[in-house]
Amino acid sequence: MGPLVIGLGALGVLIVLVVILMGMYNGLVRARVDCDNGWAQIDVQLKRRYDLIPNLVETVKGYASHERETLEAVIRARQQAVAITSDSAHAAAKADAENMISQALGRLFALSEAYPQLKADGNFRQMQEELTSTENKIGFARQHFNDTVGRYEERRQTFPTNLVAGLFNFSQREYFELQDAAQREAPKVSFS
Repeated sequence: MGPLVIGLGALGVLIVLVVILMGMYNGLVRARVDCDNGWAQIDVQLKRRYDLIPNLVETVKGYASHERETLEAVIRARQQAVAITSDSAHAAAKADAENMISQALGRLFALSEAYPQLKADGNFRQMQEELTSTENKIGFARQHFNDTVGRYEERRQTFPTNLVAGLFNFSQREYFELQDAAQREAPKVSFS
């Protein structure tokens, strides 16, 4: 067993270590891509929500034009949410903006109780149903995103992968969380 055998053994160990490091790196990349995909799914549903809001406000204006403060609050909340950079690095800020939209929409839907004609309007009911469906899709997308962030963070923080994550600057991801327990619910839609 001369130096050649020792050299080949060391080369073999080095190759095994490189393969292990590549596996850790690729696993982190896959987890990061899953997070980005999860965020994209949330983003698609949020854009759908943003598109529905102006139509809903216009319908309500026809019946409750003197409820200007509520209508303006919905539009303001929508504008603030749209203005936030839509990437997973800004998940907390996006969640705060979505909280504001949920509150404003809750007040808007409460108006339908005071205006029976609005409540009976077919367009209004259809938009409420679409918005409720979209809220449910946002909830599922948010859950998927948070699951992928959890897997990514677990992988990123677990030894020895955390060494690879630190070496290649795999940054922390934020969960998409709602602050108020009441806002975790989709807006209530009632036709009674």
